[in-house]
Amino acid sequence: MRFDNKVAIITGAASGIGRATAQRLFNEGASVALVDRNEDALAGVAAELGTPSRVWFGALDISDVAQVERCVGEVFERFGRIDALCNNAGISGGDYSPITDTDTAVWQQIIAVNIMGAVHFTKYAARIMRDQGSGAIVNTASVAGIRSGAGGNAYSASKAAVINLTMTSACDLGQANVRVNAVCPGLIETGMTAPVFERARAAQKEDRLGSRCELRRYGRPEEVAAVIAFLASDDASYVTGQALPVDGGNTASLNLPGMKV
Repeated sequence: MRFDNKVAIITGAASGIGRATAQRLFNEGASVALVDRNEDALAGVAAELGTPSRVWFGALDISDVAQVERCVGEVFERFGRIDALCNNAGISGGDYSPITDTDTAVWQQIIAVNIMGAVHFTKYAARIMRDQGSGAIVNTASVAGIRSGAGGNAYSASKAAVINLTMTSACDLGQANVRVNAVCPGLIETGMTAPVFERARAAQKEDRLGSRCELRRYGRPEEVAAVIAFLASDDASYVTGQALPVDGGNTASLNLPGMKV
């Protein structure tokens, strides 16, 4: 019960890693605020968790700063504190074209959600954490932000920005006893990666998914959620400004040109 009497905001909580994180923190005692743009799916996750006194959910566009400010205010008004923020919401954009054929609109959308969404939530939640003298923020980046071959140009650049945002935010907030870290998932089966899994299964190549990781398999959302829970907990009380790959060893190996496709 590492999160007993603590309050956590989880964005992207309707599915995948966000949903698994909400379940993990709730099961460890946290009151959780669930954020996503899919209101019906959010309601489903809230119903699964039960205990209405410990669950709040709100559908919003995280790229809209006014909506984010209002959301953080409502969570604080409801629970009286914010101990953890998990910036998990993100989009891939679905654009894997080379830089010479890139779609500017896709870049702008990905930046608005993946980068500015995290900026907005960090800005307002960190103010509350600063005033209460404690807090932990965990951003979901990606191995795509560490090296090429794990996502499109815009998505990869956005996740590299999230990693850097993690470090700069940690420097800003350290004196207030607010820690900021990131997880960098590898290939995890979620709604975002569903097309990859569907193509592999249709081609009867599912056994190749994750085969280039050192553990020779793809990951599950619950495995990432476990690391997020660690970084958000007091067990990681002396860890800040770090980006931790959760990738089966993928980034530990040599990435040869053309190897990762």
